[in-house]
Amino acid sequence: MLTSGKRWGDERYPYFFLSYAHTPSQDASVADPNLWVERLYQDLCEHILSLTDLPHSTVGFMDRDIRTGEGWSDRLSEALATCRVFVPLTSPRYFGSLNCGKEWFAFQQRAIQQQARSDRPIQAIVPALWVPMPPESTPSAAEQLQFNHAAFGARYTADGFYGLIKLRRLREEYEVAVYELARHIVKVAEISHIGPGQPVDYRRIPSAFGTPRGTRNLRITVAAASRHHLPPGRDAQYYGDRAVDWNPFYPLSRRPLASVAAEFAGSFDYHPTLVSFDDEPDPLESAEPVDGPEILLVDRWAVADPRQRERLGRLDVADRPWTGVVVPWNRDDAQSREHEEELVTALSETMPRKTAQGSVICRRAAHGVLSLESLSDVLPDVVEYAASQYLKRAPAFPPEGPHKERFRLSPPDVTGSTAPPQDRNPRPDQKEDPR
Repeated sequence: MLTSGKRWGDERYPYFFLSYAHTPSQDASVADPNLWVERLYQDLCEHILSLTDLPHSTVGFMDRDIRTGEGWSDRLSEALATCRVFVPLTSPRYFGSLNCGKEWFAFQQRAIQQQARSDRPIQAIVPALWVPMPPESTPSAAEQLQFNHAAFGARYTADGFYGLIKLRRLREEYEVAVYELARHIVKVAEISHIGPGQPVDYRRIPSAFGTPRGTRNLRITVAAASRHHLPPGRDAQYYGDRAVDWNPFYPLSRRPLASVAAEFAGSFDYHPTLVSFDDEPDPLESAEPVDGPEILLVDRWAVADPRQRERLGRLDVADRPWTGVVVPWNRDDAQSREHEEELVTALSETMPRKTAQGSVICRRAAHGVLSLESLSDVLPDVVEYAASQYLKRAPAFPPEGPHKERFRLSPPDVTGSTAPPQDRNPRPDQKEDPR
C-alpha cells in the first residue's frame, strides 16, 4: 500500500534514522567494512521509496551523509530530533558504543516528552539485527522493546543482516528480511505520529546503555500536596489523589511529572521508585542512604504548608548529598506566576544548602525547571551528581570486618577517588566510534 509522507510538514526531515556502530578497518588496502551497512541502508531506502510517496532526499539518514566541513554533532542532533523512526542496527559492538547509546537516548527523550503531552504510548524504535546476541547480553533499553524478529525469517533471526548479506547463498533470505524491515518502518512511521522535537546537545547527553555494574536504583521523591490537602486557595487542577500525581505542566503534559521523570531516568538505565516525601522517615533520622541516590521533585507551593516546610528544612540540615533537588515551575500557571517572588524566596530560605548543591546545572535545576524539555536536559546531570555522592557514602558489602590482604601484582590505588556509575564518560566497554 502506498502511504503518504507529506503530513510531516517539512520535506527536509528524514523518514528513518539508521543508527549503527562503525567497524574499524584493519587494513587501508581492504574495502571499508561499513560499506555492508551502507548497502543495507540503500536497499531500505529503495523499498521505502516504493512503499511511500516520499521524495528521494528525505527517505533516511545515515551519518555517512554528513559532508566534510559540516558540524557532525549538530547534524546528528537535528536528524534525531526530526526523524519519524529510529532504527538501531544491533550487535555486540553497537551496545559497546558510546555514540550509539547517545543516539538511542536522544531519540527516546523525544518520545517520552511527546508521550507525556498525549498520554498515549509512543513506540517508534524498530530494532534490526546486525549480529544477533543472547537476551542476557543486551542492555535494559533494548530488552524493553517488544519486537518480533522471527517475522523476518529464521535465518535472519539466527544470522542477522551481517550473515545474510555476506553469504551469497542467503541472498533470497536477505531480500525478504530487508523488505519486511522496510514495511515495518513504514507501518511504525504511520501509526506512531511522533512529531519533531528540539535538538539536544549531543556532546552532553549520556548513553542509554548505562553501565554493566548491576541494577541501578533511583528513588524519585515528590514534595507536593494532594488535591485533598492544598494550601488555601491553590488551584487543584495540577494535583491528584497522591503527591506523586502532581502535574505542574498541565495541560501541556497529561501525565504526572514523577512518572515522566521516571521514564527519563529509565532511558539512561536507572530503575526508579516513586515515593511521597510525606511518607518518608524524618530526614534527620535517616542519615544513611538506603538503596540508591534520590531525586527530590519540589513544588514551591509546598512551603505554604507549615508541616512540609519544616520537613524540607530538616532535609536541608541533614547531611544527604545523594539527594538531588529539582524544582519544576510552570510560568503559564497564572497563580504561580502571581506568587512567584514570595515562593522563590521562601524555598531559598528553607533549603539554602540543597539549592546551592552540586554543579552549575544542578543548581539551575534547584532554581526552576520551566518545561519537560528542560527537565530532560538537566536530569542526567542531577542524577549523575547524586549517584556519585551515593557511591562515596553507600555501605560496603560485605560489611567491614577482619579480612586478609589480597595478593597484588601492582601497587594499591591511593588516590581515594570514587568514579560515578556512568554517564558522560564512557564505561570501560563503551568506546567512541571513529566518526
